[in-house]
Amino acid sequence: MITTGTGFVSTYEEVTRVRLEDPGRIARLAATRRRRTVADTDGTMMVIAADHPARGALGVGSRPQAMASRLELLDRMREALAVPGVDGVLGTADILEDLLLLGALEDKIVFASMNRGGLQGSSWEIEDRFTAYDASAIAASGFDGGKMLTRIDLDDDRTSFMLEASAQAVTDLARHELIAMVEPFLSSRPGGGKIVNDLTPEGVITSIHIAQGLGATSAYTWLKLPAVEDMERVMDATTLPTLILGGDPANDDPDLLRATWKRALARPNVRGLVVGRTLLYPADDDVTAAVSASVDMLR
Repeated sequence: MITTGTGFVSTYEEVTRVRLEDPGRIARLAATRRRRTVADTDGTMMVIAADHPARGALGVGSRPQAMASRLELLDRMREALAVPGVDGVLGTADILEDLLLLGALEDKIVFASMNRGGLQGSSWEIEDRFTAYDASAIAASGFDGGKMLTRIDLDDDRTSFMLEASAQAVTDLARHELIAMVEPFLSSRPGGGKIVNDLTPEGVITSIHIAQGLGATSAYTWLKLPAVEDMERVMDATTLPTLILGGDPANDDPDLLRATWKRALARPNVRGLVVGRTLLYPADDDVTAAVSASVDMLR
């Protein structure tokens, strides 16, 4: 097997061979990875997200299987992470460990996705069980924190389970002095159909107050929020550090979306962006240009 002197591999075939012949290398590389922390940034962060596939969400815009190829996704992730000004990545273990073996996590902030059990379109989707990383695994990997999607449907009894599970995850991460990135939404199923998130300022404000009260401490809690109308009033609901999520690539005009991000970033407790499909699968497929434009806007 061809490897670099650091133990990294250069091809996807070699990634598979390491997983077959030397799976312990993943932990060894995680232990020796060059790390940077949130404190090493200039106060704002650009984070690339790629945890959608683990929830069965493979579509981007009009392309329902856009993220079906793991190799293409990894190509796009590596291209995005190589853009100057990109600080970090958010993903599940399968993606993060592939990137680790390929050397793409060096000097990056890494957030681990924790709950992916609420499969897109499932009858139990609101009960988004913690099927990915837990706090101890995040700590053992030397990563910076964990992210949890916390949707709140007042008409679905399973929401109470999710609130308890998210609260426990916040507490567990804090015990390891790791960031708990909570992504809350007030959600519903109009007519019993697919889940719809309330993106009104009032809906987001209510979700903020519920999310920031989860756990035995909020010392390590951050929020991951959508950019909506009246962000000044929305962000007045919290003192917690907040990252803005990417939006819906199916419906959002890229220029208008960036303008919305820019307005949100003007708030002092908004500390950056966490963007996935919008930048990884832009309409013109120019990942570097899309990421660079967002980095330029951020800085």
